[in-house]
Amino acid sequence: MGEHTVAFQGEYGAYSEEAARAVYPQGQPLPHRTLRDVFTAVASGAVGHAVAAVENSQAGSIDDTYDLLLEHHAHVQIVAEYMLRVRHMLLALPGQTLADIHTVYSHPQALAQSERFLATLNARIEPAYDTAGSARRIAAEGWRGVAAVASRSAATAYGLEILAEGIETNRENYTRFLALGREPAPAPRTKTSLIISTSNTPGALYHALGPFAARGVNMTKLESRPSRARPWEYIFYLDVEGDAQEEPLRSALNALHGLTPLLVVLGSYPTLPSRE
Repeated sequence: MGEHTVAFQGEYGAYSEEAARAVYPQGQPLPHRTLRDVFTAVASGAVGHAVAAVENSQAGSIDDTYDLLLEHHAHVQIVAEYMLRVRHMLLALPGQTLADIHTVYSHPQALAQSERFLATLNARIEPAYDTAGSARRIAAEGWRGVAAVASRSAATAYGLEILAEGIETNRENYTRFLALGREPAPAPRTKTSLIISTSNTPGALYHALGPFAARGVNMTKLESRPSRARPWEYIFYLDVEGDAQEEPLRSALNALHGLTPLLVVLGSYPTLPSRE
């Protein structure tokens, strides 16, 4: 496959493929069924890079990505982030109307993001593993009366018609994708993601965040996840501004080493401009 191959979760026509092409215009996108497969491909060197969705502006965080970042942190680095404007379409076999549709398939995130429009249909809503995969299956099986929420490129890829376009509830619908590689991103790097854990004592998280505040480092996100080591213990994912190798973030991280049992830097990286 080689260094220019870019792994993404889903099938051709997925939003992840769109992100892969935007981040790596000269790359060769390669579909993988699960996010775990994507991370494993990067960690093993089977592909050069990958993209993985980490959160949506409407539906929130994608927990699997956070868990896999920790699991593979020894071999996988975040090398960039990209915000993809997501426009959902309702796709079906040619010659049908909205009134013909009795079932709609798509990824749970896409269904949640299109909830208001889908509520106007007299149709059963069924979650599936992928947006484009739902479109492909409708075409392959010749399912009439069945629609998929997917992208315009999925309609083209699988010969489906667009029954309705722009069905997302909120027009400010963006998905944040992380670009992944095995080597750190080249400078300039303007943002850093990291994981910390804290002791189960009063004020532990407050004290752990103190070094950032004391040095004027802006924190843009704080996400908690179960540690899986012990019941009711948590780890925290942080996004902060700055490069981990440069001041003032470097000294903040040095101070943090003595305050937290776990400190993992997932990568310092740039924010790539959106094509919107």
